Order: sequence, then C-alpha cells, then structure tokens
Amino acid sequence: MRRAEEGLLMLTCTLGQDVLPLTNTELQYLEKLVMRLPKNEPEGEVTEQFFLSLGYSARQAERMMRLLNRDSALHSYLQASGISVVTRLSPNYPERLQLLRGQMPTALFCKGDVELFQTRCIALVGSRTLPERNRTFAEHIGTLAAQEGYTLVSGGAVGADSAAQNACLAAGGKVICFVPDALKRYRPNPNILYCSDEGWHLPFTATRALRRNHYIHALGEKTFVAACPYPKGGTWSGANHNLNHHLSELYVLDDNTEGIRLLHSMGAICVNDALPSIAELMPIELSIFD
Repeated sequence: MRRAEEGLLMLTCTLGQDVLPLTNTELQYLEKLVMRLPKNEPEGEVTEQFFLSLGYSARQAERMMRLLNRDSALHSYLQASGISVVTRLSPNYPERLQLLRGQMPTALFCKGDVELFQTRCIALVGSRTLPERNRTFAEHIGTLAAQEGYTLVSGGAVGADSAAQNACLAAGGKVICFVPDALKRYRPNPNILYCSDEGWHLPFTATRALRRNHYIHALGEKTFVAACPYPKGGTWSGANHNLNHHLSELYVLDDNTEGIRLLHSMGAICVNDALPSIAELMPIELSIFD
C-alpha cells in the first residue's frame, strides 16, 4: 500500500480506536486546500506547520497530526483482520462509485476477490418481506446475472437480496455484497466479495445501511427493484436517490403497488416477470422505436 493510501486511511478511519476521523466534507475541504498549493512545490514531510500554513487553527492542526501519527495502529488493524483494503487512490477502486462524487467511500474493507470490482455488474434491491411473485422475480434476476456474465451487487439482507444472491450463486455466478455491519461476521466464500466502508469491525447502524444502498445503486450499471410496496424505507430511499442522481438505469417489477407506481412516475422503467435478458434491456429514451 502506498504511503498516500495509508495517510488517507489514518485520516478517515477509526482503525478500532476511540478517535474522531475526518468526515467526507472535512476531507474534501482539505483536498481543496492542498490543490491550491503551487504545483512545483516539492513534497516534504507533513507536519503540524503544514496544516497551519493551509489556514487551519492550532487545535485543528493538532487533530490532523494525531490522526496521521497512527502508523502502528494502522498496521495492527489491517494485519488483525486478514482483510484487504481498496482506497479511492487504489488503481482497482471501482470506477462507477465515483458517480457518488463527495459521497463515495474513501475506503472499502474487503473479504474476497477484489478483482470482481472490475467486472460488469447489475444490482438488485427490494423489501425484506415480499410476496412469492416478487421473490421469484428476484431469483430470476439473480439467475440471469449469472447466465449473462454479470456480477450481482446486493446488500445481503433477508428477502429480495438473499433470494437474488442465492439464485445467482446456484447458477454459478459471482456476488458483491455490501454489508452494513461487522465484516468479520461473514465467512469467506470464493464466489462472494464482501465489502464494508469505514472499517471491518464496525457494528450495524441505520446510517451505514442507508449509505450502502447508494453504493449498490452506483456499482450496478442496471439496478432492479424486486419490491417496494410503499414510498418509505431503505429500498425507497435508495431508489429515489438513484433517480435524483442518475446513478444507474432503474428497472422495477410492475406489480402495481404504490411504491412501484411512484418510482415509475419518477422515471423508473417497468419490466415484467418473464424478462428474457438483462443485457438487451435499455432505457426508453435509447430505444430505436421512439
């Protein structure tokens, strides 16, 4: 791992310690200040004086240095986990996550084959409790993903996520699973890449669960909603954010529920149960018949 990546991790991750790392907003501000420096200025050791010269207060500069002086904690944290890390400075950082701009994860802690980030992906989301028709659709999408060579992106939750994920694996496919809780809870699987932002030890929080929905929608070039009966909850929030920020093509199972009708009115594309192919789907505005 390059020194710049180590610095990024120390600035933005707790590394299992009781510290206050930089938020995305604070990191963006620091990056803007650094970008204003003369391009021909030689690189030197980062000191407290460096942060003072950028305009930070003495207290802020001291905080930065406390975060950066954690080399031992960083190495111990990474070695203890047996987990690999992909930072946004890494050459194998998933390009599609850059669609999230300032909200893209600074680092992904990974258990599995990180080369899956370089494959074509489709995503499936949906409710935890779902009717049999919607469950069958989720399984169908998972199977199609495997058959057509896509990696399925999922959140691994019960319901639609698990139905699609299990069907994809049963058909010989691969899965990228963004988890909202401690990565160490998940057993290694050669066909699944488990990912977590901020750290591998962190417990479940509602904020992390909502944030991972954005990652799922961004990483899939197409996202399918198996069920969203009401305009509320994580599935609705993620789909709504997708449509507002144009993260991926959004397709919904046309089951005539309130949530699906509203998503369709906002721009989501309805598909039926017997979808023959994922690869042949295209947004309505790109159709040759329009």
